[in-house]
Amino acid sequence: MNNRAPSFTKTEAAVSLSELQRQAEGWLITCEIDQQSQRTLDARRDILNKLLWYLRRRDCAACGTDELRQFLHYVSNGHKDSGGRWGNPKMTKPVRPRTVATYHGHLRTFFAWMVREGEIEASPMDRIPIPTNRNDQIQPFTPEQVNALLTAAKRSHYPRRDEAILLFLLDTGVRASELCSLRVQDVDVSGRRATVLGKGNKRRTLPFHKTCAKALWQYLKEDAREPDDPLFVSERSDAFTRSGLLQLIRRLGRTAKIATARCSPHTFRHTFAVEFLRAGGNVFTLQQILGHTSLHMTNKYVALAQADIENQHRQFSPVERLRGTKK
Repeated sequence: MNNRAPSFTKTEAAVSLSELQRQAEGWLITCEIDQQSQRTLDARRDILNKLLWYLRRRDCAACGTDELRQFLHYVSNGHKDSGGRWGNPKMTKPVRPRTVATYHGHLRTFFAWMVREGEIEASPMDRIPIPTNRNDQIQPFTPEQVNALLTAAKRSHYPRRDEAILLFLLDTGVRASELCSLRVQDVDVSGRRATVLGKGNKRRTLPFHKTCAKALWQYLKEDAREPDDPLFVSERSDAFTRSGLLQLIRRLGRTAKIATARCSPHTFRHTFAVEFLRAGGNVFTLQQILGHTSLHMTNKYVALAQADIENQHRQFSPVERLRGTKK
């Protein structure tokens, strides 16, 4: 029998901070038992640690609906604080709407788990609506920008590695986390295919073109590698992290003097998807390549490609051109 005093009040479903930390540890253990991916575990641990940091900084005695609402507001607006978000003076940029929705989703799952465990009667997240998650309007790279980035890669300190990374991102649409986790044994250069570990610990095979294969071969022949070694190695001879990969793409973007597009691994994913559709690729095949569980996410690329087609038609409409010539 559980004789411990309830950790909530009926009216507010509030949880004391000490109990919140204890339950957080239990939830993360449950997530490990359920074989959640390491990326999911890391994200959930990070969000709960930040929640506790925020509550302690505000001298909150407990965590209820009001505190969670204020926390989500801070996630969105904390960059305006004089000390930066999370007390980090470098974090002064606003987050994307999707980030706030991600925090909301993980917290909703956590408190729903506490309800199922009988630790609280009702979730304090129930009264907080899901934030609007507007799709990022990331424009793909233009051919000129791709060429400029490849030129910058060839002039970098690690030209073969950087060129191989850019071509692999562009030719497979791989996620940043998937590229960073690749091992030498995951890539069949002669067969021109790679096996990546995606979301939900699901593996899928990605084909790539001979141009990408040649770049990978030239990069891999530089040093002897073991099959379990990371495919792409940083300056410290470690596997690339997502942050390190982002910094590399940003650095190449600055060298290429690209100011009208977001220089990030995700922009390469957008570029791959849109170019695949422009070339006549099938949307269902694209869904499988990108590792989407439904067509909902894939369709945003269809919208971008469709907008491009309509823009091209406006510029090169045969009727308008012929009528203009007649005039």
